[in-house]
Order: sequence, then structure tokens, then C-alpha cells
Amino acid sequence: MTVAHSLGFPRIGARRELKFAQEAYWKGDITQQELLDVGGQLRRRHWLQQEAAGLDLVSVGDFSWYDQVLDTSALLGVVPERFGAVDGQVSLDTYFRMARGRAPTGEPAAACTLTKWFDTNYHYLVPEVKADQTFQLSSNALFEQVEEALTLGHSVKAVLLGPLTWLWLARPAEEPFDRLKLLPQVLDVYAQVLNRLAKQGVEWVQLDEPALVLDLPQPWRSAFEQAYHRLQAAPIKILLATYFGGLEDNITLACELPVAGLHVDAVSAPGELIQVADWLPSHKVLSVGLVSGRNIWRTDLGAAIEQLKRVQAKVGDRLWLAPSCSLLHVPVDLDQESELDEELTSWLSFAVQKLDEVVLLKQVLDQPESAAVQVRLAQSLHSVASRSGSSLLYNSEVRSRLARLNELPLDRPAPFAQRKVQHQARWKLPLFPTTTIGSFPQTDAVRQVRRDYRAGVVSQEDYEARIQDEIRATISAQELLGLDVLVHGEAERNDMVEYFGEQLEGFAFSRFGWVQSYGSRCVKPPILFGDVSRPEPMTVNWARFAAQQTEKPMKGMLTGPVTILNWSFVRDDQPRSVTAQQLALALRDEVLDLEAAGIGIIQIDEAALREGLPLRKRQWQSYLDWAIDAFRLTASGASADTQIHTHMCYSQFNDIIDAIARMDADVITIETSRSNQRLLEALKGFHWPNDIGPGVYDIHSPNTPEEAEVVTLLRTAAQVIPAERIWVNPDCGLKTRRWSEVTPALEVMVRAARRLRAEHRVRKEAVTQAS
Repeated sequence: MTVAHSLGFPRIGARRELKFAQEAYWKGDITQQELLDVGGQLRRRHWLQQEAAGLDLVSVGDFSWYDQVLDTSALLGVVPERFGAVDGQVSLDTYFRMARGRAPTGEPAAACTLTKWFDTNYHYLVPEVKADQTFQLSSNALFEQVEEALTLGHSVKAVLLGPLTWLWLARPAEEPFDRLKLLPQVLDVYAQVLNRLAKQGVEWVQLDEPALVLDLPQPWRSAFEQAYHRLQAAPIKILLATYFGGLEDNITLACELPVAGLHVDAVSAPGELIQVADWLPSHKVLSVGLVSGRNIWRTDLGAAIEQLKRVQAKVGDRLWLAPSCSLLHVPVDLDQESELDEELTSWLSFAVQKLDEVVLLKQVLDQPESAAVQVRLAQSLHSVASRSGSSLLYNSEVRSRLARLNELPLDRPAPFAQRKVQHQARWKLPLFPTTTIGSFPQTDAVRQVRRDYRAGVVSQEDYEARIQDEIRATISAQELLGLDVLVHGEAERNDMVEYFGEQLEGFAFSRFGWVQSYGSRCVKPPILFGDVSRPEPMTVNWARFAAQQTEKPMKGMLTGPVTILNWSFVRDDQPRSVTAQQLALALRDEVLDLEAAGIGIIQIDEAALREGLPLRKRQWQSYLDWAIDAFRLTASGASADTQIHTHMCYSQFNDIIDAIARMDADVITIETSRSNQRLLEALKGFHWPNDIGPGVYDIHSPNTPEEAEVVTLLRTAAQVIPAERIWVNPDCGLKTRRWSEVTPALEVMVRAARRLRAEHRVRKEAVTQAS
């Protein structure tokens, strides 16, 4: 019989229960025990949902209080010294301090680096390791959750990040060294974990090794063989899970590793499926992921069944079925949605529905003569067919405009050197000009007025008046702080992508379609289902109003086409590059309207540009070509004296720095605070052509930065980039912080910028006197 299972289930809860409990605990509104109770309730509910769907195995270990990579670091006892010594077990508050720099107990410290999880919008905490790192089993969380599930009578499959992927993601805390030298000690702890799970009665453990879909150096490929030969001694069956891409040159390696089963992502790499089935030894299970764990469209079960029949003919009852990856990346339950268009809803599938699809595939294979099964299959096939022929997908005007795309230039009307002169003449900004990324704290009052407006409780006139009051207050606060280039604070915006999607044709929005981005941060991606167009200006009125409240320069704030694309659930019936072009055309119109309204500084955020980068380097250039061109298409209509900014956060850019330079933004603001200024190291060997604002403090931590640290970062930047081209800013927007945290942090930032100006002035005077 075919086995149905899942690689992981969303942990946040259908109504974001985990988020609210986390934040309440951090604020001191609930006790740690009350937080633990919420986690237990969510786990039990999710296990029951998996069992009720008909899964043969329930995944245990996919729950996390913040991040699964951090969970593994805690399990291994890898806690940086700044968080204090670990005596036996890593406490929950130590765990939270590693994640966010602060917890209800313990001394605040700089949080661990936060970055993208492969090519997704999920973020993980980067493990920090030293050459003399020691490892010891330091968390009982996995074993306690397994015991909890077994006690409830569930058939358990434990889930854990694999040792090689964890070590691949780790970064040296100090000087670089060969991390593979740590592998034997890491495996010692993993062996303890596997043996302890076996003693608990667990038959299967899923070890996630998505690193196998990357370009791996030969020493790392060899390390996989060594590691799994070491771990096979444990009396437990290992399912090696790969996802997010094809195995390609690692396919033989993955098939031949001494494990009991292999999971492959047949959504990302359908062409490899038969090859894996042919090459996998006859005693191993093959788990096939043909239901997407990353998008929200119904699976074409007809096509999936044809593929699975071919695989089943080769592997027989060794066939397992699952989503392509963990369902962490999709919303929990479509049945909560009552406001979506009925036709559109019939095309969708969230986590609960994806479990149903997996089970239905199993039933079609195992019970092909069941009338009930065939009825459910027919209903699914009808929904898929109706989507492909729907008029909701197409807009003839958009298609016509795309056909004339080559008539529009991608280059700005003048080179940067000329634009820089015009900008300085227009704005007369000081050295090290200060600004922020765009958003300011979204208070409970601001969120409530938006909810009231949507619910019809307040009129449009009252709503606009209250938002205008918030904008005035935000501008006043920035002026008091002494910032040089201001923003309006985005009080009217619920989310940097959703806000624009709500005003563009071709988008739809769920009410409860939340997914975890990191920790307690959840996002509700728009559903981009059809051709994109802009019926009317989206930001102009608010930007014009804000500019009228101050004598200082005011930035217009837009989200860029690639970020909207990468942070949406995107239609899969046309190339993503085409959808990016449609978005770019709509945003280009907005840029021109902002400019016509007198807004001379326009920021086009591309926070998510890198996360769309393919995992294999040979595919990078194709993506970068159309992604960078989409940004250039958005910005190139602006006149030379309009200053174009862009912002990128929590991504690694060192290896694509030349492509980012090709964007030709006048100013790029970028994260450097959590990543130990690695980007600045990359710039030493690259002549960065335009202005740049290295993020000088980490907004994801509530800690106030030290002025000396900010000054040091700026001095380091000035050794790499001419002072005349350095901006001073936080590393991301301030929406998730409180005013009590934002104000002192920005005061530090402004003081640091003024110190740098004074130092530069003294040096300049000294040079003048010497000459």
C-alpha cells in the first residue's frame, strides 16, 4: 500500500495563535507556561488534522518556537558565548535571545544573523560556529514532542534538519575555517538523537537535507557519504528529504546513500522522477512530492496520477506520497475563506487541502475502482480545467502593451555622475545624509482605524483625516530627530506587497492566508492570478500630502516588481518573467505620476530580489537578466533630477554585486548590521558606482544600538566607499518596532552620522592646511 505523509505542517495556527502568544510572552503579558500551553494546543490540533486527512504518518518536530535551524543549533548546544554558558539544556529565554537579542530573562545581546531560507521568503537564524566548537545534546524539545504524540496514539515520523545542511548553513563566528572538521562531533550528537528516538519507539525519522539540491563542492559531497554511513548504525529508518530543486549532479549520491528512503521534489524537478525511480536500490522507499508545498494552486491530479503510475510500476509498494516540501510556506486552511471569488476559490489549495490532495492521490492509486474516490477526482480535475479557460486571467490591453515593450528604454536619461550633480544641486544634502527605509511603527490605533474603515465603521473622510494626523506626527518626529530625507511612515499600508496588490488588477486577497516569515512575523501574500494593470494612481495623494507638511525632501515609497512577484502566490500558467514585466509597467506609471506630483526622491524597494535567484548558479544569469530589467523598466521613465532609491534586506549579495550595480539606482540601502559587514568586504574588490546606505543597526532586535558600533560601521564603510556616496539608515523598515524602541535607536544613528561629518570636516581642513 502507498504511504501518505507530510514533510511538515504550518506551525503558526490557522488564526496566528502562535504569533500572538509569542508577542504576549515577550511583552510580559503572559507567563512562559501559558506560552507553552498554546504551543501544545497547536501541536495537538495539527496532528489531529493530519490524521483526519488520512495520512499514515504524523510529522513530529516540525513545530518551532521561532525557527527550525535555531532548534537544531539548540539541540546541538551551539550557543554563542555572548548569550552565556549553557548548563545542560538551552532554556527557552536563551533561545529567544539568540533569535531576537532579548527575552523576558537574561541579558540582551546582539541577535544571531537572520537570512533567507534557500529561495523562499522564510528566514532562518544562521548558526555561529568556531574552530574549537564543542557539541552536546542540549534540548529535549523533540523527544518531549514525540512522547506527547505517541501518548495521543499517533503513528509518528520524527522530523529534523539533517547534519550536513545544518553545517552548510553555519558560518564561522570568527576567522574562516573548514567547517567539515566539525562534522564528526556533530554526528556524535545526531547518533545520540537517533538512538534516543528509537528507544522511544519511533520507526522513521525524516532528516531534511535540502543542501543536496545545491552546487556542492566535492568535499561536501564526500561528507554526505561519510555522515550517513556513520548514522546508519542507529536502529531507526531514515527518510532523507530533499526539496526546493532537482538533485542534478547529486542524484547518484542521493540514491546511493545508506538510508531507508529518499524524498524528491517532483514539482521543482519532474524530469528527474523516473531516473530516481530507476536508480534507487530496490530496498528503499521513494517518497514523491507532486503536490506543491510552496504555491496555493490546486494540483493537476490527472497529470500527477500519470507520473505516479509510471513510478509505481517501478517501485511498487515502496511508493510514498507527500507535498514537495514542508507546508510551512502556504496558509493553513482554505475553508476559512468566505470572501474570495467563488471561481477563484475553486482553483486554490492551502495546507489542509494539500493533505487532502496527497491522500486522494494515494486513494486513486490504491483504490482506483472506488466510486467515491473517482467523484472527488472528477471534481478536482474540473476545477483545474476551468482555470485554464477562465476569462479572469487575461487583459487584452496589458497584452498589447507587452507587445510594444521594446519601444521603452531601460536606461536612465543620464549617467549617474551627471544625475548626482543634479541631485545635490536640488537637495543640498550634507555628507552622510540620514534617512529611514520607509515604514514607521504601526500602533494599535493605526491598525484599528484601518480595520474600522474596512468594516465601514468610519467614513472615508474620517479615515483619511486620521491617517493624515498619523503622517503629520511621523514627519514631526523625524524632524525632531534631525533626519535629512523623510518618509511619510506608511500608516495607510497593511503590508508592502498587499497594499499595492489591492490596487492592481489581477490580484486577490485572502482573509486568513498567513504564512510565517520568521519568528512571530507573518505575512499574507497576495494571490496573483491574472494579468496585472493599474487602474489609477496608488500612492500619489498620500505622498503629495506628506511633502506639503515639511520643507525637507520627502521620499515616495513603492514596492518593486520583483519583490511583489516573489512575495506573492504567483500564477503558474505563464513565465514569471512575463508577470514581472506586467508589474513593472504598472509601477512605471506610478513613478511618472509621483514625479509629476513633485516627488523628487522615489524609493522602489526590491527587498526580495535575491530570493528569486535559482539555487544552481548556471541558472542565475537568466533570472538576473529579466529581474534587473524589470526594475530598470520601472525606474527608467524618471527624469535625471529625480533620485531613485532601492532597498534590499536580509539577503546575501556578495556574489551578484555586479548585477545589482546594473540596476543603476541612485541610492541603494542594504543590510549589513547582522551580517558582520560581509557586504562591505565584497565592495572592497568592486568599484561600486552609485550611492549606498549600509544598514547601520538591526531593526529586527528591540535593542538600542551602541553609538560606537554605528560609528565603527560607518568608518569601515568610508574605507571602501567615498564618503560623498554613503548614506546612513537602519537596515530595514520600522513597522514592527515600537516608538519607544525606534526613537532612541534613530537618535543614536543621527548622532553617529554627525560625528562622521565632523571627522570628515576635520580631515578635510587638515589636508587644506597641509597643502
